[in-house]
Amino acid sequence: MEISGRRVRRFRIRFGRNRLAGTDGGENNDGSVLPLRHGGDTESEASCCYCDLKISMFNEPISRLGRRFSGVMKIWFSIGVGFGVASLLLVTLFLLLQFHSNPLSNSLASAVFGFSPSTRVSLSGLVYVFVSTVITVLVHELGHALAAASEGIQMEYIAVFIAAIFPGGLVAFDHDLLQSLPSFNALRVYCAGIWHNAVFCVLCAFALFLLPVMLSPFYKHGESLVVVGVPSKSPLFGYLSPGDAIVSLDGIRVHKPSEWLELSAILDKKNSETLNASLNTGGSRRFHHGKGYCVPISLIEEGFKGKMVEQQYVCRDDLTPFLPMPCSDATLKDFSVCLDAKDIVKLSKCGDGWVTTSDTDTKSDCVCSQGEWCLQAIQSPGVSWTEITYRRTSSHECSGLGLDFNSSNCLGTFVFVGDLIAMSRSVHLTAYQPRSLFNLFGKSLPDILERSLTCTFHVSLALVLLNSLPVYYLDGESILESSLQHLTWLTPRKKKKALQVCLFGGSLLSLLAFLRIFLIGLPLNRW
Repeated sequence: MEISGRRVRRFRIRFGRNRLAGTDGGENNDGSVLPLRHGGDTESEASCCYCDLKISMFNEPISRLGRRFSGVMKIWFSIGVGFGVASLLLVTLFLLLQFHSNPLSNSLASAVFGFSPSTRVSLSGLVYVFVSTVITVLVHELGHALAAASEGIQMEYIAVFIAAIFPGGLVAFDHDLLQSLPSFNALRVYCAGIWHNAVFCVLCAFALFLLPVMLSPFYKHGESLVVVGVPSKSPLFGYLSPGDAIVSLDGIRVHKPSEWLELSAILDKKNSETLNASLNTGGSRRFHHGKGYCVPISLIEEGFKGKMVEQQYVCRDDLTPFLPMPCSDATLKDFSVCLDAKDIVKLSKCGDGWVTTSDTDTKSDCVCSQGEWCLQAIQSPGVSWTEITYRRTSSHECSGLGLDFNSSNCLGTFVFVGDLIAMSRSVHLTAYQPRSLFNLFGKSLPDILERSLTCTFHVSLALVLLNSLPVYYLDGESILESSLQHLTWLTPRKKKKALQVCLFGGSLLSLLAFLRIFLIGLPLNRW
């Protein structure tokens, strides 16, 4: 984020614009007038892939505020100097660690941006990012403006711009006055932007922490996992509807989206371990352990026998092939039957593949009542058999009961067979349950606030780190240059040389890091 007249000129060169003769944007070097539209306290400029809006109406109010609270602001922004210099050193250390055999770029990118750069972002996600960027950029530039005002420097304008599809902002000052400040005073101005973004991150995190309390008069938190939306491409589309409450996965209660994702990962891992154990023992069956159901023999006799096609059991219609558990009866080794999964999931469970509510250990229980056999569905690598129990609110009869009822008519259970991790991330959930019957917007309000605060936190944190990079055109250049002025044991020539070496090396390493994260698309955790 640019703050000085010198930075404004560099920014325009970066996007292929002519060098300005001054900071007011009046004329080009060749004397021609720039295409500006004057509108009192605002000016706008537009060209191919770039447009901006210069606002000067806030110059006087910010200047008065800076002069009135000059002493307090200088203390406040002096703290920001310590943060800015420390941030510059930490980010530089991260760039140097890129040469390590196990670089931290993946985990850091996931923590900062909140999602994998290789993950497709929805249109609504782009809207959140765009709005959050505009807000955090304004906070950033306001920090520069207030810091300069406390030093007695009048800003010329605040500009909000869009370059291609990326929003941004800058504050223009009198370059000569800014350069005439002592180096520590100038550092207060240069570090003010990232300091304000860092404080803004803390405020967003604090608001997220207090959100359940602030919304408690209207919403319950952490009691039910409520469905906000089910995209048409989700495997759960048609099974769940907005407003439904997910009760459990494989009989284990879930209350928050984080529990939903964690439990899905546990179940997926257990399924993989079961498959590996079966393949390593070389057994004739697909599983030696797993999730079974106590199926009455009478129901088995009514079922259809599965057919073997290319070493796989196949059933007609929507039936699912089942095999007896190995612990049931050795004489049933080659027996298979096709049954309706919707009926089977209502029966008692058996087998040792179920995850208990107390811990992740399995239970060795393959015993069923007399006249029942312990059967399990045939699965394959990468495919999980998972029961999902939910409460319906889509019907008028159930919607009036809220989410605290246990009516069997409003409880539903279905089996998901497929990639459990992808399924768990395909549905939009919230831990907020309306206390009364709200409309769709009322149900979505906590999710909107939560996503807005989360996205703003990540964007603001990204601005802190990006502007701390020792690269050309960003605040890190000015912070580095002013910091080098305090090294009295270096001559001015050596300071200039050190600045150029650090900026060139930092820019090169930053470019390599961004290429590694965004273009190569290494797997990261999803937001």
